[in-house]
Amino acid sequence: MVFEVAEKKGAASIPICFVPHPVFGRSAEQCREYLEGLDPITGRPILEEIVTFLTSAPAEEKEGVIERMREREIGPDTEENLVRLFHENGWTDGLPIILPTEERVEEMLKGTSHPPDEIVGSMRPNPDHEAWSYTVEQVAINAVMAGAKKEYLPVILAVASTGTTSLFTSTNSWARMMLVNGPVRKEIGMNSGIGAMGPFCEANSTIGRAWTLISKNLGNGGRPGVNYMGTQGNNLNYNNVCIAENEENMPDGWRPFHVQKGYRAEESVVSLFAGLHFRPAMEPPPPVEPWAYTSPQHIASVIRNLRSVGPYLNYSACVLVEPLLAQDLARIYGFQTKEDLTEWLKDNTFLDVWEYFRIYPSDVERGLDGLEPYASWLNLPQGATIPIKKFRLEKPPEVPFRRHEEPISLIVLGGKTNHWYYVGDFFYLTSASIDRWR
Repeated sequence: MVFEVAEKKGAASIPICFVPHPVFGRSAEQCREYLEGLDPITGRPILEEIVTFLTSAPAEEKEGVIERMREREIGPDTEENLVRLFHENGWTDGLPIILPTEERVEEMLKGTSHPPDEIVGSMRPNPDHEAWSYTVEQVAINAVMAGAKKEYLPVILAVASTGTTSLFTSTNSWARMMLVNGPVRKEIGMNSGIGAMGPFCEANSTIGRAWTLISKNLGNGGRPGVNYMGTQGNNLNYNNVCIAENEENMPDGWRPFHVQKGYRAEESVVSLFAGLHFRPAMEPPPPVEPWAYTSPQHIASVIRNLRSVGPYLNYSACVLVEPLLAQDLARIYGFQTKEDLTEWLKDNTFLDVWEYFRIYPSDVERGLDGLEPYASWLNLPQGATIPIKKFRLEKPPEVPFRRHEEPISLIVLGGKTNHWYYVGDFFYLTSASIDRWR
């Protein structure tokens, strides 16, 4: 186990010691007890191991501790045995796969003009691990396994080219989302309407699944306890919320997401996001005024209740707006562009008082000393808001904080059957051209 973790980090002989978890949320005294205790793997004192590692000569590199799957071909054998081999080696997502035979991979490669041996990119489960590079053919193999069609391959290659894993390893259980814009949505039959986030569309389902298999098999990731540490995991990892924006049913003046990011409307682009969850909009709790469900105030009240997880505070919101609701926001409330709405939300979404003091703990002492407005804020009831904009913090946070160039993303999605919207804590990562991989 120790050697396997070291190898996944790119150095099979690196000395590693382990401390108990969790660390986040534990007091300094508890963390000191960890350090003064025993390594749960070796049983040796942790501090003794650290000192030994730092003062000893570098260990001799161990070759072949962990065998990587490098052969281009395996078999021949029966289909049943080969499928079982894939499962036993952790090359699947636990679901049935399509065996990537020579003929099937050759057919998949017809979906791109790029040569099979071209390097597409490299990927790692987080910055602490080794990045593995991969070719067009290797991506195509995983696309076959996912059940994708050759017409989907340029989208899958574009995702792979970003080097973004869908199985980011953290003790939190992160998820990913991909958004497809441009003509390719219609060309390959992606669903951006009724049931777009559900198990109803071959393109959405298999493209998203291919990203998971690439992250496992080509991206040095997805092995629980070795290079995946999400304590409960995340069900969204199966196909990573693979959606297409409903560009045809956006209000006049609302630009598709890829155009907002500087691409031309006629380009086909995939955009990637990271987060932990999506949830349907709910009525705000008292004492918040129960605004109309279709109002911008309602959206502001919901995204205000998105909470950060982990030692690095992360305030971001992704709003998936149904086309009927988007039309009302434009027609009734006057938001003629997406940018108009997101700017309004940033100016009208305020912090809970306890969130403020979490971000600026030194102001607790100022409040206790009677300094205003902190003294008055300390006396507010739990859940009360203060006039500090959640997505526009004007002074640097006093705690580890992840800032985003655009903290609120707005995407139009759905089939015009309800004034509905989802919200999540997803934040934008990157975009890539799909047309480049045709």
